[in-house]
Amino acid sequence: MLTIYSDKHKLRNSKTELVGGLLVEPFERPSRMEHITARIKETGLGEMIEPRDFGMDPILAIHDADFVSFLSTAWEEWKATGAKGEAIACTWPARRMVQICPNDINGKLGYYCLATETSISEGTWEATLASANVALEGADRLADEKVLFSACRPPGHHAAIDLYGGYCFLNNAGIAAQYLLDKGTERIAILDVDYHHGNGTQDIFYTRDDVLFISLHCDPMDEFPNFLGYANETGEGAGEGYNLNFPMKPGTKFDEWRANLKQALDRISDYAPDALIVSLGVDTFKNDPISQFKLESDDFTTYGADIAKLGLPTLFVMEGGYDIGEIGLNTVNVLQGFEAG
Repeated sequence: MLTIYSDKHKLRNSKTELVGGLLVEPFERPSRMEHITARIKETGLGEMIEPRDFGMDPILAIHDADFVSFLSTAWEEWKATGAKGEAIACTWPARRMVQICPNDINGKLGYYCLATETSISEGTWEATLASANVALEGADRLADEKVLFSACRPPGHHAAIDLYGGYCFLNNAGIAAQYLLDKGTERIAILDVDYHHGNGTQDIFYTRDDVLFISLHCDPMDEFPNFLGYANETGEGAGEGYNLNFPMKPGTKFDEWRANLKQALDRISDYAPDALIVSLGVDTFKNDPISQFKLESDDFTTYGADIAKLGLPTLFVMEGGYDIGEIGLNTVNVLQGFEAG
């Protein structure tokens, strides 16, 4: 299996995350990807290549132009204030407030931010662009390769049309899906198996019927992102029926999770897409430090094979997973399970 990877992910090396009232080292850190690539090499999964630069058009095809402009300049604007730490939002346009983007960088951060755990630091934008290109390279090669792994970092599924957060800045899976559609693919399915709901991907495609979005995740009543990902969110307008959420309670084990996956795969089969994009988060692992599902390492191999039975051209796009010691094992287990499936 061909892997797309960029060393530029290391430029995203933030030092602060707000957790439990403390500023700590982020759970989303460069060593995540280093463990994944080490496992790819150790198992001989396949060749790893660098992506090309696809320019801004594929990004602007799904993201608001002002939002993208903000991301590209936020760090420099923040530094210009004389601030000594990393850029973290501290004010938001909450209910009954005016929904405008201020000139002040603090106001801009709050306007475009959905969660304060995600600071903006030096190198964030460069790494984010590289991550989008990693997804685009995978999408561009999908017709020839049939299955690929885009080792994206930072991840993307929480990034909405004009919002960042949850460690995500640009929606890599969404960018890849739109790129395929613009190149002539008629129907895409996106399957999100991350522990957290793919709120950003849902936001982008909620009113459309050319992308079926399905997410298996912890119930937002109990877990981030809290304000999206409920079972009654089924799409709007032309998109009615093309958004499917499977929220599950903390402590969910593999049997229940897999039963929901079967329903998701059946819906994808009925939709008969031309290609499948899998938002691959392995934070469903039992020892993940910020998640509460109970999947074992062998379960990742099993569900990789389950997905393969669809027989679709498939692009895996890396999302979450924060047990640093096991992230490489669990990620490659999915990919090897798919290849064997």
